[in-house]
Amino acid sequence: MTDSWATFGADLHLELRGSGLRAGLMDALREAVRTGRLTPGTRLPSSRSLAADLGIARNTVADAYAELVAEGWLTAQQGSGTRVARRAAPRKPPTGAPRTRPARGGPQYSLMAGSPDLASFPRAEWLKAARRALTAAPHDAFGYGDARGRVELRTVLADYLARARGVYADPERIVICSGFVHGLMLMGKVLRRRRVREVAVESYGLDVHWNLLTEAGLRTSALPYDELGTRTDELGARGGAGAVLLTPAHQFPMGVALHPDRRAAAVDWARGTGGLILEDDYDGEFRYDRQPVGALQGLDPDRVVYMGTASKSLAPGLRLAWMVLPEELVGDVLEAKGSVDWVSSALDQLTLAEFIASGAYDRHVRGMRLRYRRRRDQLVAALAERAPHIRVSGIAAGLHAVLELPPGTEHSVIQAAAWQNLAVEGVSRFRHGEAARGRDALVVGYGTPPDSAWAGTLDALCRALQ
Repeated sequence: MTDSWATFGADLHLELRGSGLRAGLMDALREAVRTGRLTPGTRLPSSRSLAADLGIARNTVADAYAELVAEGWLTAQQGSGTRVARRAAPRKPPTGAPRTRPARGGPQYSLMAGSPDLASFPRAEWLKAARRALTAAPHDAFGYGDARGRVELRTVLADYLARARGVYADPERIVICSGFVHGLMLMGKVLRRRRVREVAVESYGLDVHWNLLTEAGLRTSALPYDELGTRTDELGARGGAGAVLLTPAHQFPMGVALHPDRRAAAVDWARGTGGLILEDDYDGEFRYDRQPVGALQGLDPDRVVYMGTASKSLAPGLRLAWMVLPEELVGDVLEAKGSVDWVSSALDQLTLAEFIASGAYDRHVRGMRLRYRRRRDQLVAALAERAPHIRVSGIAAGLHAVLELPPGTEHSVIQAAAWQNLAVEGVSRFRHGEAARGRDALVVGYGTPPDSAWAGTLDALCRALQ
């Protein structure tokens, strides 16, 4: 197949040979750059224009461009299109000079899920709380302290979680840990010691969590998922499972709140079998259209391990999280924690306690809830205008949305996003190995970009979806 174009100052005759159009197009463009027919800085046609000229699918051109950008043959910048990369002629390094790999920058924009807007961290209020906490800190705060964490933080958390999340939280049943992953690592050790062999998990989630359970010697099995959330009603059929890991307030990444019948089914299963529910309440405070869904733990504090974190409400770099445990597990968790050399700074714990007690935490969460809601609304409006064929779901809460794609297009859309200098992930990235293949979709973390980059990020996403 041959064709030619004359646009953007480039007049090029392409010969597309080989086993595939995409590979043929890439070979033709590489050859054109090598031979000088395409000189450095030359602007190439848009993927839409070139696809029309060559009579091939636009995704084929977009994928070829994205791959050549990754290889360094082309560059793609918002506003200047795709151009031939300016590359200096190779030189032989001086004798004896060390060889170094060229630095490669990351994408200009990111919609990766799982992170808040780090630029919005309340630095001034946090500093005030830190000063007050340091001034009032008792001398024993500078020692090793209680393995459960500072009593000041556990006391404040007990009150806050009861008020905001409906959690039954006695300070003596709270253990502070260095993030959700640390807490899950501790629970994996405890479950293994209690002779649990299998943990049921959701069909969609984070492989880092499943891998931690596997490393603890536990098998993970995936529960089915539908429009009402995870099929906890099938837990009874999983005779080998001794625990289940759930995100009931806002399923990650699908974004659905677990249906009340499914919540009740999970608790009934735990009561009937003596099993445990590990509740990941990672962004339960961020609900936009009505009051937040209460924590599952309130239904049965003796069968649910509630796990919360400051990583979404404040910042993951604080490394502060907490577990509210059934009374019978407190000793086991403390024993496991004693053998793991991960601790949260006592001063950071005291600062968070002061931050919550002063009301600054509530004010910050309210402010971020409004900010993220505006972003969600702007995302939905932009897609309705520029990509009306895309259906958006999972937007009632949290920091991400699910963008449903036509079947078979997830990979090509991610490649098109890379061409727009945008990092984003598909839902297949979060699918458990045992789960049935589902729909194609993007998981868009709209909480991630700072305000200064939000408009450009939104524009890059819409371009990738067109």
